[in-house]
Amino acid sequence: MSYADSLLASGERTIRVAHQHWFVLIWRARWAILAIIIAALAGGFAALNANTGPLWTVLGYVVLALLVIGVASFIYGLLTYRAQEFVITSRRIIHTEGVINKRATDSSLEKINDAVLTESLFGRIFGFGDLEVLTAAESGIERLDKLRDAKEFKKAMLEAKHELELELTRPVMPPMRSTTASATVADAPTGPVPTPAPEPAPAAMTADDVTKALAGLADLRDRGAVTPEEYEAKKAELLARL
Repeated sequence: MSYADSLLASGERTIRVAHQHWFVLIWRARWAILAIIIAALAGGFAALNANTGPLWTVLGYVVLALLVIGVASFIYGLLTYRAQEFVITSRRIIHTEGVINKRATDSSLEKINDAVLTESLFGRIFGFGDLEVLTAAESGIERLDKLRDAKEFKKAMLEAKHELELELTRPVMPPMRSTTASATVADAPTGPVPTPAPEPAPAAMTADDVTKALAGLADLRDRGAVTPEEYEAKKAELLARL
């Protein structure tokens, strides 16, 4: 995982990662490459002559020192080159650099006003360019020098900015109702809701009917089939029907 990945916020995703052109690596490591070439030529010359003596011993140490310093410098330059990343995410542009001490700057996509791409003839042939990102921040300009595939990087940046603007202006949908409530509303008939018919009043009873019913109810109470409370409630209901 790169250093830029550790800077992503929740829900943020990486869209494109770019580096500077490899010409930048060659230019930064030019002295290291020169030292390696000199050490190789001097070592080859000493091997062909096969001379001995203090002078050749000193020359051997010099060649070895040049070789070690050159290789170490080139490796450090390569690590520096790989550590510098230009990342487009769904929310911003992140620029990271540094091998030991890391440094990261970012520009929000919604604050980007314009992007100026400059490609020389040499850059168009070998596929790199300079991109200046104009923002509304205090810094104003984020310059991406010798960026590899700068044209594609600019396209990806503008597309990500457009997607973010659509997301910010998209209306928020109201929360969905529960399935039970939706089903109840969907199944409900359209038009006026009919009023439920009133329940019919209980039919009147004669005194003999009430007496027989009370006797049977008392028998059920005595046998424990109904509670005294249920008996009294039913008794009041029967008496009300006289």
